[in-house]
Amino acid sequence: MRFIVKIMPLFLLSAVISFSGCFGSFKKLKVMDFTNKRVTDLTFTKKVVGSSNFLFFSKTETKVFLEGYIQGIVTDYADNPIEGVTVRAIAGRLREKSDIIEFDAIEESANSYINLSFTPGVSDTQGLFKIQFSLPVIDDEVDVEGKIVYNPGWQQQKINLGKTYEPQMKESSFRLYYNLDTGFLAFAEGIRHIIVQPVGEGPGKMMTLPGSGGPKTIMLKEADKAKASSDDSAMEDLFEGFDFGK
Repeated sequence: MRFIVKIMPLFLLSAVISFSGCFGSFKKLKVMDFTNKRVTDLTFTKKVVGSSNFLFFSKTETKVFLEGYIQGIVTDYADNPIEGVTVRAIAGRLREKSDIIEFDAIEESANSYINLSFTPGVSDTQGLFKIQFSLPVIDDEVDVEGKIVYNPGWQQQKINLGKTYEPQMKESSFRLYYNLDTGFLAFAEGIRHIIVQPVGEGPGKMMTLPGSGGPKTIMLKEADKAKASSDDSAMEDLFEGFDFGK
């Protein structure tokens, strides 16, 4: 019993040293942003991930997480901002130096995305969406691959509500990388789908160029602009011969 009383301070001292060392090694956040502002508001946080039980005490295990937002803008074909469109990020794999951890199949529920450290974003009145993330720092790095899904429930919304916004690009792959020592931050978003439409002079030439045009409303707007420009030009030509007292 006396032996236990004597060694108790040593256990307490070792626990204090281990905790102080854990929090004292917390590094200052520095960022060299190569994402063109796709990733913003970065912060470090420590979260409890478990505990270790010893003879006379237990030690809480913590891990450093990088938190922030992946942002983007939702618009229509005429570049008007669209509000209320859900955008989700799904982690495909977390890359480690020693191993690659594959995530299991993901259920179609909001909680599953949050559990994978990504919270869905919804576009605001300016069309801006922000996906919040919280990712573990492993060996002084964050290296995560996944995909971004745009308005994934649009088909069900169309059935239930009779109206919705169908995304022209359904999803895209991404990779998010950050290095603690250098501050290097990179965000790459896979192969992008670029939409084009055929244009030409006369139906004969148009028939030899495959492809479909944009929505009729957009084509009508473009035709109205061209007509207005033509009318203005004709009006200028009509009054070109008058000097109006100049």
